[in-house]
Amino acid sequence: MFHEGYGGELADKLKFGFYWGASCGGCEIAVLDTNEKILDIVAKADIVLWPVAMDAKYSDVCSMPDRFMDVCFFNGAVRNSEQAEMARLLRKKSKTLIAFGACAHLGGIPALANMHNRKEIYETLYLNEPSVENPQKTLPRTKSMVKEGELTLPRFFNHVYPLDQVVPVDYYIPGCPPPVPVILKAMDLIFEDQLPSKGTVLAPVKTLCDECPRNKNVAKKMTDIKRTWEIEADPEKCFLEQGIICMGPVTRAGCECRCINANQPCTGCMGPAPEVRDQGAKMISALASILKVDEEKDLSEEEIIALLKKVKDPVGSFYMFGLGSATINQRREK
Repeated sequence: MFHEGYGGELADKLKFGFYWGASCGGCEIAVLDTNEKILDIVAKADIVLWPVAMDAKYSDVCSMPDRFMDVCFFNGAVRNSEQAEMARLLRKKSKTLIAFGACAHLGGIPALANMHNRKEIYETLYLNEPSVENPQKTLPRTKSMVKEGELTLPRFFNHVYPLDQVVPVDYYIPGCPPPVPVILKAMDLIFEDQLPSKGTVLAPVKTLCDECPRNKNVAKKMTDIKRTWEIEADPEKCFLEQGIICMGPVTRAGCECRCINANQPCTGCMGPAPEVRDQGAKMISALASILKVDEEKDLSEEEIIALLKKVKDPVGSFYMFGLGSATINQRREK
């Protein structure tokens, strides 16, 4: 297969772009975590945009013909106007746009800020933070005049958005960061021209519990709720049975149980399992069904509420990565 090159010439390699919005940069490193496999990738694709690894200017992207890149991997959520503008521009310059990683997929950890609006965030960071001295109460502005002229900053949005709430997205590669096997499988689908229908999450169609070595297929019961530092977790036993919240039952598989193998519970970075609409709500429902004192007696509603109050950070526990796309977030905005 031949693809038209930048100057109109024919090229036998695909053209890839990588870009990041509101994110930590871990997704960029995940690409390099493919190790020697990166050589196989660049043998079949030219990377024409990758700001973290190569110099690129906004004007360079603007000068690209529309649909110039075969695939653009956009990681990070959309927090400000610059990121939204780049998302729209890269959508225009790409044949296929992939939300790469939890932040682009669901909003990720940056979207936890959706519990507060811009005014509250500014006041906390610039006025009320104990380590900040700001007697003039100066807050960020999109425009400021200095002797050299006018300076501009991107507009800080009131909310953090997943990529598909800003532009149409073709595919999703989940994870924080995306697991290397999932990345390599997606690359194979791209190079073999075998991508599924648009809108597909390019990860296994099963839950984390389905591949978890601790899942012994026994009826689970949870008699208490504990935080990870309150007990020494048994590395052979299901976290839920030990009273530790684990998002495995409602989270998509594909991460090779990275956290579980480190004796830490799943926090849900691979996003909702197939057929799950709201990851956090589904997990709360799952907890309610396994909270029991013993097999003979179900907890009363009051006892369940008392146990759930032991969850000190409900949003962080159930929506660590998915608040930006969660139903509860959409209702809060309304």
